[in-house]
Amino acid sequence: MESTENTQDLKPQTGEYSANNIQALEGLEAVRKRPGMYIGSTDVKGLHHLVWEVIDNSIDEHLAGHCNHIHTTINPDNSITVRDDGRGIPTGMHAKLKKSALEVVMTVLHAGGKFDKDTYKVSGGLHGVGVSCVNALSEEMRVEVHREGKIFEQEYHRGKPLEAVKPIGEATDTGTTVTFRPDPEIFETLVYNYNTLATRMRETAFLNSGLQLTLTDLRERDESGKHREEIFHSEGGLKEFVVYLDESRTKLIEEPIYVKGKEDNVEVEVAMQYNTSYSENLYSYVNNINTREGGTHVAGFRRAVNREFDKYAKENGLFNKVKFKISGEDFREGLTAVISVKVPEPQFKGQTKGELGNSEVVGIVSRTTGETLRYFLEENPKLAKRIIDKVILAATARHAAHKAREMVQRKNVLTGSGLPGKLSDCSSKDPAESEIFLVEGDSAGGTAKQGRDRNFQAILPLRGKILNVEKALEHKIYENEEIKNMFTALGVSIEDKDGERILNVDKLRYHKIVIMCDADIDGSHIVTLILTFFFRYMRPLIEDGYVYIAAPPLYLVKKGKQFRYCWNEEERQEAVNAYSKGENDNSVKVQRYKGLGEMNADQLWETTMDPNERILRQVTIEDASEASRVFSMLMGDEVPPRRAFIEANAKYANVDV
Repeated sequence: MESTENTQDLKPQTGEYSANNIQALEGLEAVRKRPGMYIGSTDVKGLHHLVWEVIDNSIDEHLAGHCNHIHTTINPDNSITVRDDGRGIPTGMHAKLKKSALEVVMTVLHAGGKFDKDTYKVSGGLHGVGVSCVNALSEEMRVEVHREGKIFEQEYHRGKPLEAVKPIGEATDTGTTVTFRPDPEIFETLVYNYNTLATRMRETAFLNSGLQLTLTDLRERDESGKHREEIFHSEGGLKEFVVYLDESRTKLIEEPIYVKGKEDNVEVEVAMQYNTSYSENLYSYVNNINTREGGTHVAGFRRAVNREFDKYAKENGLFNKVKFKISGEDFREGLTAVISVKVPEPQFKGQTKGELGNSEVVGIVSRTTGETLRYFLEENPKLAKRIIDKVILAATARHAAHKAREMVQRKNVLTGSGLPGKLSDCSSKDPAESEIFLVEGDSAGGTAKQGRDRNFQAILPLRGKILNVEKALEHKIYENEEIKNMFTALGVSIEDKDGERILNVDKLRYHKIVIMCDADIDGSHIVTLILTFFFRYMRPLIEDGYVYIAAPPLYLVKKGKQFRYCWNEEERQEAVNAYSKGENDNSVKVQRYKGLGEMNADQLWETTMDPNERILRQVTIEDASEASRVFSMLMGDEVPPRRAFIEANAKYANVDV
């Protein structure tokens, strides 16, 4: 009997999975095939990640004691140049691979000095894939090395060398210069954001006292004809970092408490400052890597703070009149702290290096921090009492907030769905396809209800400006009607778990939460108030990508039956020019929308709510410490920092008369 199976070419049919489907990717092809595995994403975040990978190499040179200055330039074509004054990447022949060590570093994954403890005792780029990944994902790259009295050069195209490493001149200094242009075949956007780079470099300067970082933007000039440039340098390190983060908050103690120590080759550095705010702001780093999810170093720090303050207060009878248990978070309310550890062989949980896993670090950080705190409390009894009084106030407020939360959440259970009466819900019960619009005012809310698609769009009108949570005790927040409505409409709740407050999102009812306010000053203020609330009390919703801001148009330009919506001044002028016959052509009419209520339901749908036409801006947190600082500045009591920020960042003013 003959077989009907065709084995002539061994080509698998569509949908089959056989040995012929398995690809062995050579060299850097794996990076180009799956860039997200190496840099996280190919959007604007991944684009900027390329810069961090190159700068991290220079910082490792600084940590090893060989680099004092890193100069980063955004070139006119959005390529990036990073120059340092380190030792220069070795250029000699690699014994095993029979090619220049420079070419090995730039073209071979998992190659570099990071795996040799004698070369780099501490390193940020632990996987050894950094700069070779940048090379793989760049359309063009050029490396220039100043070393051993010579200048060496090699150029690459999409990760492949164009020729061998060659000397091109004499050098009297040392260092490495890397220039790369991200590949348009890989990245969704190629435009670098100056502020994103500046924020990270400012943070890096604080974490590496004595290191100077310069950022220059050659893409544009100011009014005097100069290119934008900033120099970031800190001699005070973490102490200056904490002061910077707390600049708009009222201090509880004059100077930050500073911890520095070393045990078993693990270096610990902590700066902490108490203020009168109601939130804990804690930022942690391992070998200069921002550990957003914390880890064992954070656990050790918290253990020390809880233990030492609790012990001091009990020994001095400061808790005698307190009738309820003091929680760990009470000791950290109003605390801004930066924890930085240098660990020779860190073990991270997850590919993003977001959480440190080394168990030995808990005890090291706890002992080092605890010793400094004991001395501080013994030597500063007045300041110690001031902090303990704040702890007692925090515990009292937390106790009241717990009762207020219980009242809100119990009411929801007792009244069935517990949904606010103002909520116009959608018919879909699938959170993945459902979206809710938080709309400013009843009038605009009514228009939105008429214009929406009822199948998947819900509307929750908010009356006026919600409570400024930056300046309110927590229990007051749960008494605010608009905030209660948001909690119940979204289906989320705040719960106490292991002494910490967490947001339970298991019953989140919408995966798109859209803030829709008027395009004026009041609307912007309301957006900021709502974002402050989400950042302080519902941050996981932002981190998971559920929060958006709607972008209603500013203008409607009409001529006869022709019309065009415009979102900025440039679009308005372009539309006017397109419709005008000459300078004095008046049948062209420009309507300035001062509020959502000025649009009818059809207009609001087609400009702001229709998924096929609308513009939604997703709210993300690139840098939690900077975001926290800005929210405190914008919504706090200090006027000068807020005025300076607005003057520096406002592009133009719309004056409505």
